[in-house]
Amino acid sequence: KLVLTQMQTPYMWNKLMWERSSGINAEYGVEQIDVGEEAPRTVISGLRHFVAEEQLRDALVAVVCNLKPANMRGIKSQGMLLCASDKDHKTVEVLRVPDGCKPGERITGESFTEAPDAQLNPKKKIFEKVQVDLTTDDSLQVTYKGELLMTSTGPITAPSLKSAVIR
Repeated sequence: KLVLTQMQTPYMWNKLMWERSSGINAEYGVEQIDVGEEAPRTVISGLRHFVAEEQLRDALVAVVCNLKPANMRGIKSQGMLLCASDKDHKTVEVLRVPDGCKPGERITGESFTEAPDAQLNPKKKIFEKVQVDLTTDDSLQVTYKGELLMTSTGPITAPSLKSAVIR
């Protein structure tokens, strides 16, 4: 039971945090993401070498919002930005959310009938078990066990990666 939340970001690499946080590895980015809550969430991602800042600014993105917040090099990450990746992890693309979605809208599937857990228990490795069945199909649409992941305005997609792993 995951909460996959779509949001529009005031998306940026936070350069001040990077400069102050010398312990963070250069491959990580610190983003502020609007998920429809009172304040944006801080999310740390490993996208700096894969995605240009211009591609992320004001993008609609998909985030797992019910993971337990994790301290990463002294900064608390409050979610996971979902991306498509090839098998070798040489190409990574931020998933696309259809225009017209509102920050905080849940991403659903036809068989998602239960309310999601407020917070996933990290000891049970729930996301890790779900993640193996998240992929893109030949139409670039994101699926879970073959079922489309949808918003109120359409499916979640990858820009170009077919049969991609979703991480």
